[in-house]
Formats: sequence, structure tokens, C-alpha cells
Amino acid sequence: MPVLERHDPLAPTRIEQGGRTFDIDAVPVAVAVVGDTAFTAWGDGCLRAFRPGAEPEVLHVHKGAALSMVAEPSGAILTGGDDGRFCRISKDGVTDLAEFPCKWVDHVAAGAGEVFACSVGKEVHLWDGARREVLEAPSTPGGLAFDRKGGRLAVAHYGGVTIWARDKRGWKPTALKWAGSHTAVCFSPDDRFVMTRMQENALHGWRLRDKADLRMSGYPTKVKGWAWAGKLPWLATTGADEAILWPFDGAQGPMGRGPMQLAWGGRGYVTAICALPGHEAVLAGYSSGAVIFSEIDQIAEPRAVKRPTGAPITLLAVTSLTGWLLAADEQGGVLWAPLGSG
Repeated sequence: MPVLERHDPLAPTRIEQGGRTFDIDAVPVAVAVVGDTAFTAWGDGCLRAFRPGAEPEVLHVHKGAALSMVAEPSGAILTGGDDGRFCRISKDGVTDLAEFPCKWVDHVAAGAGEVFACSVGKEVHLWDGARREVLEAPSTPGGLAFDRKGGRLAVAHYGGVTIWARDKRGWKPTALKWAGSHTAVCFSPDDRFVMTRMQENALHGWRLRDKADLRMSGYPTKVKGWAWAGKLPWLATTGADEAILWPFDGAQGPMGRGPMQLAWGGRGYVTAICALPGHEAVLAGYSSGAVIFSEIDQIAEPRAVKRPTGAPITLLAVTSLTGWLLAADEQGGVLWAPLGSG
């Protein structure tokens, strides 16, 4: 492997000058991209929709804090809040799908074929067309995710993951066990693997055809974000002083292989990450407030998209149609800018 002389990439960037910044008096919670719109959920219960060339649209959804958000394949948005409401936001406005008085809707998920779910305490409420089921988790779920066809729902919890699969009589569970607290879950793009983030500084996963374990440890901090990137595909993760990308091609995926490390030089640790749609590239947000761009290539030179501000980046997304970047930090600062201007 070539020896790379690492220069400081944090030079002034024209992208910040070509975009707009906003200061929002709330904590950013989640981001979901639909076309040219970046929808963001906030601790004040509002959704804010960012579109090119326009002021953010503010939608008052929850009476307390928004806790979770996801985009449906149709383009509608699902949210859960600490007011006990499970909501859908579409062009027709805000609709309450369910209410759970005096409880929190911690996690939400959506899949193809009009399936969606939310978790409330140890219960997972699943809607499959007109049918609604209540699934009991072994402990409070740490995350929910559907596979690409919407026929399987992964529920992360203490001690592993339960995969609920649709059959003629309902949804049937299969347990994938691994000690510890699993705080988020996702399927690989080809549905061959299921991955979790853990309370400790690690990832864990399973190859679904034989339940073989995948262990990714050694992170200096907790992994709080991930994204699937590139055609291979790569699982890009936070939790280190560079973006860590694990390869998921071939029968073995990352088993017995090391990761690629990219997007270095942002100072501190990577706290948010996203793929650049249509490109073999990632963007990494840092605890310093910087955002670094890198092609998926071990010898790629990183480039600054946003300089440090001192506030850690918590949300990072790029619109697929127009290539606008949204970077939000934990203090409510938002950069909304076209990447092409850089």
C-alpha cells in the first residue's frame, strides 16, 4: 500500500460561501432525504424541510420531542415522539397513525409494500396493509429495520436481534444471539447480512444464510452513525478519527478482512457520515464541526466541505436529485449548501 503524506485538508471552502447557515434553537434528532428535500426532526417536536433556494419549512408535529424519523418508499415521513404519537407526514398534512398515552414512541421503520412499524416499551407494533400485529421483544428495542422487500423486520435489543418474517399466518420470529446491548440495526443492501451497533465500541453482525457472526471491534468511541456507500457496497461508520469502511462484497463480506480508512483530518472523531448518491464517495462529519469529503479510494486526498466550529456534527445528508448537503451540529447550527459550488 502506498505511503500517504497527510496534509491538513481544512483549507477554506467555497461550499460554505455558496450555501446558507441557520441557527435553530433545538437539538437535531434525525434526517431523511426524499428527492430534493432533506427532512429533519428536532427536539422541539418540529420537522424542518430543507429545499434548494427556499427557507426551511417548519411543520409542528409533536407536542414534546421528536424521537425518531424515517422516510417511507412512497416519500411520506414517519415520526415517533415522547408525546406517545406515531405520525405520518405527507402532502396531505400530518396524520396520527396511533397514539400511546403516557408512553414514548422510540423507534420507527418503513418497508416496501406498505409495511411500517414502531416500538413502544417492549412492544413492536407492525402494520402490514390492513393488518396490525403486536410483537413482543425480549427487552426494549434499540432499533428497527425492514429488509428491501418489506418481508422481514429486524428488531435489535439486549442479547441480539430478532428477525420477524412474514408468512401466511402472520409474522414469525428467529433469534440471532450475541451478548450485550444492541442499539441500532440494518440489513445490507442485498439482505445477506444484518448488522447492529452496540453500546460498547463495536459493531456486530450475522450472515443470515448460516447465522455466522461478524465482529468489528477496536473503535475508540461508540459507533453512533453508519451509511451504505458505493457499489461494492461498503458500510461506512463513525466512531474513530477517520471514516471506517467495511467491505460487504463476496460470500464472506467483511469476515477475515480489515476496513478501509478515509476522510481523515477533520480533527477529533467522526460523529456523522453519509454516502454521496451516485458517486463512489463519502462525507464525514467530525466532533470539531468539520465535514470532510473523500472518494472511496485508499489513496484519495480528503477535501474540506465545512470547517470546524467546535460543535459536533450530528446529522449529515445529501439530496439524491440535486446534490445539496445538509450538515447539522448538536447546538442547532445547520449548513445547507449545493456541493457543486465547491
